[in-house]
Amino acid sequence: MPPGILTLAADKVELSPANTGFMLIATALVMVMTPALAFFYGGMVRVKSVLNMLMMSFISLGLVTLLWVLYGFSLAFGTDHGSIIGWTGDYVGFSGIGLTDLWPGYTIPVSVFAAFQLMFAIITPALISGALADRVKFTAWSLFIVLWVTIVYFPVAHWVWGAGGWLFELGVIDFAGGTAVHINAGAAALGVILVIGKRIGFKKDPMRPHSLPLVMLGAGLLWFGWFGFNAGSWLGNDDGIGALAFVNTQVATAAAMLGWLAYEKLRHGSFTTLGAASGAVAGLVAITPACGAVSPLGAIAVGAIAGVLCAMAVGLKYKLGYDDSLDVVGVHLVGGVVGSLLIGLFATGEGQSKAQGLFYGGGVEQLSKQAIGVGAVLAYSLIASFVLAKVIDLVMGFRVSEDEEISGVDQAAHAETAYDFTGTGGGSVARTAAVPATGGATAEPAGKQGKTKKVDA
Repeated sequence: MPPGILTLAADKVELSPANTGFMLIATALVMVMTPALAFFYGGMVRVKSVLNMLMMSFISLGLVTLLWVLYGFSLAFGTDHGSIIGWTGDYVGFSGIGLTDLWPGYTIPVSVFAAFQLMFAIITPALISGALADRVKFTAWSLFIVLWVTIVYFPVAHWVWGAGGWLFELGVIDFAGGTAVHINAGAAALGVILVIGKRIGFKKDPMRPHSLPLVMLGAGLLWFGWFGFNAGSWLGNDDGIGALAFVNTQVATAAAMLGWLAYEKLRHGSFTTLGAASGAVAGLVAITPACGAVSPLGAIAVGAIAGVLCAMAVGLKYKLGYDDSLDVVGVHLVGGVVGSLLIGLFATGEGQSKAQGLFYGGGVEQLSKQAIGVGAVLAYSLIASFVLAKVIDLVMGFRVSEDEEISGVDQAAHAETAYDFTGTGGGSVARTAAVPATGGATAEPAGKQGKTKKVDA
């Protein structure tokens, strides 16, 4: 059996039905976040790419689940090997995990912990997909997920959360995924972008969201699911730390939304729904690593700072020339960095650990640890993701053809369209190089319009 599961009778920890039930609910909430992310991203793309954007998230539910059961859980949370990777044979295929075997030091079953962490593994590569909207092959993306979670996510999860992982042993605080999830995904997105290049028409054609109501629905569901993401990460509900994480999640998200909107009003003159949704997600990202270490007042500061800085960061793609389609770098990478580093300033020492930030008398020690964690995950994920994307691009090509990108990835990859504007419902459909500017979508450039090719739906 895995170390720590068997204990002496006198020291035996009993399974807690309350904590187990709480964790099952939290697990379900985190699972909902992946479809929520699909809606959030799906609303932000043009009509011709909606289904592909949804599928780029949904496919992660299938692929990562099987990989996690087969070997991912063992690599991430098995017995430590060299502080780099884990491995426990009983975790392979969940073959050696009994119904009532408890996760070491906790009152919940190993299977419940494994299921909870699975949902984190699923959503992390899905986050990357928003940066690649409109232009990648679905087969190449699916292969990238398989390789990326194996080579990047599983090891990084062990570094940060696994017993013996080098960042865990160093004392880096990451309550629920600022480094392992958001910096990891944001850096990976940047690495892949550098390989696949820009969308056709980037910085020339307007590429507005086709459905802001869909964006708001996705953001609202993400906010809802994030309570399981953060509060559940304490793996129980006995000492109030999970409740602190829950409160801080709400507080920071509210502050970030208001901070983003204030910046947007001062900078552009309007309060936009897209800004409200993006600001909320930026706050959720930033508070994720910090929600067990800061006070609610600290959470307000974390959220407000992240809201403003992420709002500023999303414009960098136009200045620096990289095409981050749906601002994964600007929100998840920047928000993850901000939230992780601010722990070094605002950690009270009265939450998940006794570590104190600079503003609470702890000096720069914790800030230094956080900076090491941020830098290590960012660099590894960026380089590894670039290499993986480059190999895939050389072997099979990562991007769709120019014609397929212009006519729409939905038809090219899925032989479907999200909306039936003809009212005929089914049968064969016309693949057009021009998509009418319906519901906020953007018409293609002049000279590309009017060409049609009939294909079977």
